[in-house]
Parts: sequence; C-alpha cells; structure tokens
Amino acid sequence: MTPGPTELIIIGLILVLLFGAKKLPEAARGLGRSLRIFKSETSKLRDDDDADVATATVVQAQPAAPAPQPIPPAPALSVEEQARQLEEQAAKLRAQAGAPKPQ
Repeated sequence: MTPGPTELIIIGLILVLLFGAKKLPEAARGLGRSLRIFKSETSKLRDDDDADVATATVVQAQPAAPAPQPIPPAPALSVEEQARQLEEQAAKLRAQAGAPKPQ
C-alpha cells in the first residue's frame, strides 16, 4: 500500500517540524552521498563477480589427512554381537584420542 499525496504532505510536514528546515537539506545530501557510494560499491561487486567467472583460478591441493581404515564387511551377526563390536571400536577410538571412558 503506497501513501497518497495527502499522506506524503503530512509526513513531510512532520519531518520539517521534527528536524527543522535547516537540517533536512543536509540529511538529504548525506543520504544521496550514501546511496551513490552504495551504488558504486554494488556495481564493483558485480564487476568482480563477472571477472571471477571469466578467469580461471588455480587452487593448490592441500595434503589430505590419513584416511581412516575401512571397516571390513562383517558376516551376518546378531544385534548383540554388532553392538559389542561397535562398543569395542568406540573404546579403541577413545583410547587413540586420549578421551576418558564414559561411566
């Protein structure tokens, strides 16, 4: 819903009463400068994005951390046996990490 002409006039009068006639032109100038700076910065960002897409960048590969040892496929085990094996693996991992055992 956009304000009509009478609402705009009322808003303008309230602004003049609140800020005074001398400060409104200064505020408008400051707002204009801010908008100009914002517009130039956004256009620079768009230009930078276009330049990044147009040029390829070389990315150096970082050395990878040693891969965890894969868990061999287990034969068909019961749920209890699977739980026991998982608890053993968790205990081994805790021991490697130096973490205290949960109680």
